[in-house]
Amino acid sequence: MKRIIKTTEPYSLVEHRANQPAFYENIPLATKDDLREALLTEQGYICCYCNKRIPEKIEKDGIIGYLMKVEHFKCQDDFPLLQLSYSNLFGACCGNEGKPKRLQTCDTRKGNLPLTFNLLSATPNCELILKYTSEGEISSATNDEDIDKQLNEVLNLNMQTLKDGRRQVYLEVQRKVESESRHIGNKRLKVKYFELERDRWLTKNEGRFRPFCMVAVYYLTKKIRQTSI
Repeated sequence: MKRIIKTTEPYSLVEHRANQPAFYENIPLATKDDLREALLTEQGYICCYCNKRIPEKIEKDGIIGYLMKVEHFKCQDDFPLLQLSYSNLFGACCGNEGKPKRLQTCDTRKGNLPLTFNLLSATPNCELILKYTSEGEISSATNDEDIDKQLNEVLNLNMQTLKDGRRQVYLEVQRKVESESRHIGNKRLKVKYFELERDRWLTKNEGRFRPFCMVAVYYLTKKIRQTSI
């Protein structure tokens, strides 16, 4: 999960709010397209929860499309005044919408349930309260039972396909780091190499973060810490 830095909201959304009565349900199609594009741009085209690529490539009845959802962090039913607040809106994957609940993830699984951690907050930063294993499992870095419950029961982020995606990134980075660092004898230079690799995973390429980038960042941060001792 990656902390999201909000940018300027689309002007068409500002105009829509000013045109009362204004609700999320009656957003013009062009405004919703602007909103989706703004969310994709600031999130680097990854889901706000699982961090896989959005829009997702979806195939149905032989037709391929690219889909995403606009997530209301605080749900519309309980917080109607926030339904058009840009700070409450995020881009999410489809989360296996239409499939059995045990296979649903992210916003689709979450529905109206609340989360105690905030995707925008610097304190605590969601990037720092989570950890990842070599098997691709995500959990609380401090063994917080509430956070683990939300990750597993509310968002279902340890569903096997997501674990497989994170595991692939973890092993990819691990193999590369172990191979390259063998040729670097100096501890200080190793740390520098790990820092450069981490910066690479935190840098957008053509406006996009790589899927599950925070798994690589977590692993590299751990290597920096261990090597600096």
